[in-house]
Amino acid sequence: MSAPILLVARLLLALSLYAFLGWALLTLWRDIQRQGASLAARKVPLMSLTVQAAASAPLMRNFSKPEVILGRDPDCELALDDETVSARHARLTYHHGQWWLEDLGSTNGTFLNSEPLSTPTVVTSGDRIGCGQMTLVISLPGETVSPPTQKI
Repeated sequence: MSAPILLVARLLLALSLYAFLGWALLTLWRDIQRQGASLAARKVPLMSLTVQAAASAPLMRNFSKPEVILGRDPDCELALDDETVSARHARLTYHHGQWWLEDLGSTNGTFLNSEPLSTPTVVTSGDRIGCGQMTLVISLPGETVSPPTQKI
């Protein structure tokens, strides 16, 4: 008599173990799906750079990547044809919901609104980036363009 009871107890224990494993896997699957949807919603906003060179017409380029390298090297996302620009001059990165500009140790330095850039700095629409003799104007969607302030 005790053998059938033991068999039923073992079957119930096995079923409860499989039910627990199924519930745990389902919970993990839903959490992964939710995190994937959350990450997909965090897209990098479009950024436009207008290159203003003294000898040519302005050129506008759009970027939707989280990192944009500016420089003379053809492998840069925005290759600038100017001998006063370093091969890898500056970097624009998108993190913490903002675009940041950073000098990459360029020879002639990077300027933001005519001020030398020494640390990574947040940029907004209308800001002017100086790389060598080239000027780049940033345009971000959803921001109003205000003229940069200049010190007298």
